[in-house]
Amino acid sequence: MIEIVIMFIVAYLLGSIPSGVLVAKQFNKDLHKEGSGNTGTTNTFRVLGVKSGLVVLAIDLLKGTVATLQPIVFQVHGINPLLIGLGAILGHTFSVFDHFRGGKAVATSAGMLLAYNPSYFLIACCLFIFFIYVSSMVSFSSVVSSPILVVISFFYHDLILSTVAIALTIFIIYRHRTNIQRILAGNENLVPFGIYYHMKNKS
Repeated sequence: MIEIVIMFIVAYLLGSIPSGVLVAKQFNKDLHKEGSGNTGTTNTFRVLGVKSGLVVLAIDLLKGTVATLQPIVFQVHGINPLLIGLGAILGHTFSVFDHFRGGKAVATSAGMLLAYNPSYFLIACCLFIFFIYVSSMVSFSSVVSSPILVVISFFYHDLILSTVAIALTIFIIYRHRTNIQRILAGNENLVPFGIYYHMKNKS
């Protein structure tokens, strides 16, 4: 039992590493005060550019992956790795190193899925990229992809995977509630590519 508690704490601390904040400091920027005010991957891309965004994306993915792999690496039985990975998501969203603020945990969640089920991770990536290309909105892609992934999880006949997928969907939609309001109002931030972006620029 003590091993499980320690792994969850380690997962939380890994998730708490405020990668966006740390990268932004190298440019004397404060992500809390720029763009959407979020410290995650999307706002890093928006404020600092592609290179910095890719660095933060890689770190956030890695946080979820490393945290989730702990029970496998240390051969601790009696705990599903996904449940440990949830600690990283909690840390990413409520970072102890950033006054319990953080990102929306999409990249960290993806890293958790990569460690647990690579094929499911690839499906999630394909869905995410598809909806970004169609909508030109990261938030729209996150919110729409999540419930579809819940349905897909049922085909894996893995109760814990489906349960975590449902919990993450609720969590992601809740964290994106202001984005949903902007989407409905027609003023959500767009990425500079995709079908909707080009249609809007033509009109």
